[in-house]
Parts: sequence; structure tokens; C-alpha cells
Amino acid sequence: MVDIKQVAARVVKMEADTVANLVNYIDEDFVNVVELILGSEGRVVVSGVGKSAIIAQKLVATLNSTGTPAIFMHAADAVHGDLGMIRPNDIVICISNSGNTPEIKSLIPLIKNLGNENIVAMVSNRDSYLAKSAAYILQSHIEREADPNNLAPTNSTTAQLVMCDALAISLLECRQFSSNDFAKYHPGGSLGKRLCTHVSDIYDKENRPAVAPEDMLRKVIVAMSAGRLGAVAVIAPDNGLLGIVTDGDLRRMLEKHSDIETLKAGDIMTRSPKCISEDELAYSAFKIMEQNSITQLVVTDSDNNYCGMIHLHDILKEGIV
Repeated sequence: MVDIKQVAARVVKMEADTVANLVNYIDEDFVNVVELILGSEGRVVVSGVGKSAIIAQKLVATLNSTGTPAIFMHAADAVHGDLGMIRPNDIVICISNSGNTPEIKSLIPLIKNLGNENIVAMVSNRDSYLAKSAAYILQSHIEREADPNNLAPTNSTTAQLVMCDALAISLLECRQFSSNDFAKYHPGGSLGKRLCTHVSDIYDKENRPAVAPEDMLRKVIVAMSAGRLGAVAVIAPDNGLLGIVTDGDLRRMLEKHSDIETLKAGDIMTRSPKCISEDELAYSAFKIMEQNSITQLVVTDSDNNYCGMIHLHDILKEGIV
């Protein structure tokens, strides 16, 4: 009877140990590869076969999204015409655990015949054909695979994946790749919207519920109901923001006061309400709402003038979260 928990725990521990050991293989070759890519005018061509090809595709996707142009070339397809995608100033990274697969052995001489000498080997075995043929070695070393037969790519692909991430993030930081840069390459989906959508893009500029501090309670309630945002801003004659009255303020007012006929907006408003500039990211508005357990923020301009309100529903409707 197989102890499933024990098997799973063993695999997790083996792969964790493999990853931890990779720190010992971040050497001068790793630094040289990063500097080589940073100084290159070409692309990074990443190749592999089998499970290593899947890791290669992941590296290409990460590089492209973080400012390093890259393309994937399957090692088996290379000899059937895909070699044509390699340009003279491209840097080629070949990923292989053993470094001795037939496809890799066939591929390396062909790449060199094209004049590309800057071949990078990501390999576990430094004595392999690939390692000995490469100009640089990124050693994704493993002791063995996680399966009992030492055959299924497990520890090896995990090590490759982590080494690829280490390479990509090193390049990212060297390029000082910012969240604004990241947004340029991720315009779609919720991630892109988080990085690109500003408060000014989504709040309703026509719906600006507001009252003056001397306005009576009845007018406050009418303005709040008309705005349908659960709040109304209290503003000065010059449109400067003085405070806010929320439906919560109204409830607390009813608990404290028995005579409400004489109350004015200025008597019950919350001074210094939570605000956000219309130039800020909409996702920042969501984070402020989340941290303060509120559903709307007052939108202001750079002079603290009242512009309107952004509601949680505006953010959810846009698919930002």
C-alpha cells in the first residue's frame, strides 16, 4: 500500500533541496551571460527538446514580458527549417538536462555554422556534449530525479525553471524594468488593467453628489440618495473639499441626536475623508478601500478640489480585481 502523503512529501523535499542547492551554481558564467544579453543587439533564442522545450518556452515568455526580446526554437524542428529564425547577432540558449540528446548534438554544429558562437548551455552535466560545446554554462545541477526510477523529468525541470527565473529577474533588475514598463507589455486582462487604468478613466464625472456645510440634513439625504453612492461630499464655495457624509455617518447621527431638525452637513460630516487623486491608478483606489473597509473614495485634483467619487462597483465592473 502506497503512503501517498509520504510520497508527495518526499518529492516536495527533494525538489526544494535541489532548488536550494542551485545557489552554489550562480557563478561567473551566470554573470557573464547576463552581461552578454544586456550588451547584445540581437534576441535570445531558446531551444530544447521534450520537457526542456516546455521550460524553454516559459523562459521566452518571461523574457519577452520583462524587456528582453526572445524567441523559442524547438531543437527537433530546427533541422527542418527553423534554423532560419536565428540571426547572426542572436544569443542561443540550449536547455537540456543530460546535454547529450541526439537533437542537441545535431543542433550545436549547425548553429555554429551560422556564425553564432555565443551558445549558452543550461545543463546539469558539465561533462556533456552540450556543456563542452558551449561558450557559457548555466548549471542547473541535480543529483537525481524525484521518481524512484530516476527517469521522469521532475527535479531537472524544476531546477531549469528556477535557473531561468533567476536569469530573467537578473536582467529585469539590471534594466531597471519598472511597473510602468511592465504595463506596456501587459495591456490585457486584469493585470494589464491594474497597471494601466487610472481613476480618471472610470469614475463618473457627471455624478458629483455634493452639499455645502450649512445645508440642512434633509438636503444631505436627498443629495446622497440622488447620487446613489452611499455618500455625499461637503464642499466650500470654491469647490474645495471640506469633508464627507456617508450613510454610516447618518446612522451614527441618529444614535447620538434626538433632535435632528437643526443639524447641518457641517455638524455631522467626517473631516479629512479618504481621498485619491484622479491621476492615481484605479487599483490603488481599490487597495485603499480594502484596507479601510469602505466602498467609495472622494476623487480630488492636485489642488484638493472635489472632482467626484469612485465606488468599488466602478472598479469591479472594469475587471481590475
